[in-house]
Amino acid sequence: MDSCEKIPRNFITDIIDDDLKAGRHTSVATRFPPEPNGYLHIGHAKSICLNFGLARDYQGTCNLRFDDTNPVKEDMEYINSIKQDVQWLGFTWNGEVRHSSDYFERLYGYAVELIEKGLAYVDELSPDEIREYRGTLKEPGRNSPYRDRPVEENLALFEQMRDGKFEEGKVCLRAKIDMASPFICMRDPVIYRVRYASHAMTGDKWCIYPMYDFTHCISDAIEHITHSICTLEFQDNRRLYDWVLENISIDCHPHQYEMSRLNLEYSITSKRKLNLLVTEGHVDGWDDPRLTTISGLRRRGYTPASIREFCRRIGVTKQDNTVEMTALEACIREDLNNNAPRAMAVLRPLRMVIDNYGQEGVTATSFTVPNHPDKQELGSREVSFSGELFIDEADFREEANKQYKRLKLGGLVRLRHGYLVKATSCEKDENGKVTCVHVEAIPDSLGRDVEGMKAKGVIHFVDAKNCYRGTVNMYGRLFNVPNPGAAEDFLACVDKNSVEVLENAALESSLQNARVGDSFQFEREGYFCVDSKHSAENRPVFNLTVALRETKKVQA
Repeated sequence: MDSCEKIPRNFITDIIDDDLKAGRHTSVATRFPPEPNGYLHIGHAKSICLNFGLARDYQGTCNLRFDDTNPVKEDMEYINSIKQDVQWLGFTWNGEVRHSSDYFERLYGYAVELIEKGLAYVDELSPDEIREYRGTLKEPGRNSPYRDRPVEENLALFEQMRDGKFEEGKVCLRAKIDMASPFICMRDPVIYRVRYASHAMTGDKWCIYPMYDFTHCISDAIEHITHSICTLEFQDNRRLYDWVLENISIDCHPHQYEMSRLNLEYSITSKRKLNLLVTEGHVDGWDDPRLTTISGLRRRGYTPASIREFCRRIGVTKQDNTVEMTALEACIREDLNNNAPRAMAVLRPLRMVIDNYGQEGVTATSFTVPNHPDKQELGSREVSFSGELFIDEADFREEANKQYKRLKLGGLVRLRHGYLVKATSCEKDENGKVTCVHVEAIPDSLGRDVEGMKAKGVIHFVDAKNCYRGTVNMYGRLFNVPNPGAAEDFLACVDKNSVEVLENAALESSLQNARVGDSFQFEREGYFCVDSKHSAENRPVFNLTVALRETKKVQA
């Protein structure tokens, strides 16, 4: 990873600098604690880049810890995908992967300690009754009738919960804090509930599971995390974070800091909504290239460096805002413009015949072109040429005004890297659609100007006799509104035309050897990558990563 990727200064780096200077800490320890109930998305990428980046910049450590406290929603598929995403982004966690379930025995012990101190009780109110008793933002809560049970009775009932003596939803363990607190999260929150579900890591050993707010802070303390970073929706929960640590016998008291979450236009980052898109078949899995999941971005052709650069540019603040999708697209466009080899691909082929091919001055069968205009180290390739080519349908009109910079009858253009050609006639089918364009090549114009002849523009082509006919997926934005999450029915905002499948594109023959992970600039079209799901040996399928800038001149 390049040293220029160092995290720009922000309020968290200021806090860390102050902590180190004051001697409150001598090193920095962070963590990334995802819940394994779905695939990671671009918002998680921001957290990954921050937490692992801070550890890198301060020569500290960053743990990868799975918050696996809800066995009903968690799966090994998600655990494996998360590990892959973190590593793909270029980061390495400290030591072994950690799980909150590693600490289940200790968490149970701390719950017992709270009971013994009179700070937790077993409640038999139903979930609906608990919500009713909790009160509202304007009204205080009411004490549960079970709140003042004797310590011994609570200990016995909690042990019975562990032994599987209660049905789900019949009892729970609640912290005993303050039902009149202005912060609802402090109104005797539930810290343990009964769940009869097999756990991905512990199997059927447990039938009671701790809640996130109880588990998270204790896990941070066990791992001696110095700076626990989360998003702003957990700001009020910091009071509960501190309360738990202040009331149990543990020697480390980390501090929680909150930053704004990433809100990105034309995307969804709610795992629940992402799951609906997947399970209801609106997308092609969690890695659909139209999703801003990390796996989806990877399949779309985004590089780790482009995502890290995006996270660096948007920065870390406490102010909620929405980032334009164009900001993300700019990062991958810049990356691929600098690093992707060039190739020619005709997405909507139209046959072109050079009527004077083979005559003097028009005999080339191939020519050598650079793979990148500015990077000699990327080498060169042979482009096949013959008297029968494919050009794009959009590059020919029978008649056109002066603003049209491509081929028209009687007009002159240059074939990319090739000859000057002049359109002389065209063939049409019974519906009047042009099926073939006839041209004459200007002799001895291969790569050379001809006095008195000025091309109207440059168009690309592939050799019709030596090309790869393959599939190209033209991906657009999945949603047709900037903020689909705010819609009453976000599924109604799905753009049914957000992908166009071109099944008979004509591509340079060399592209048939492209492999998953390869990206290219298809000249005059955009940046494309090999699809990781539907490609086969010598049958690559290409995905549009991002279009060329509309106002940007394609490099020669």
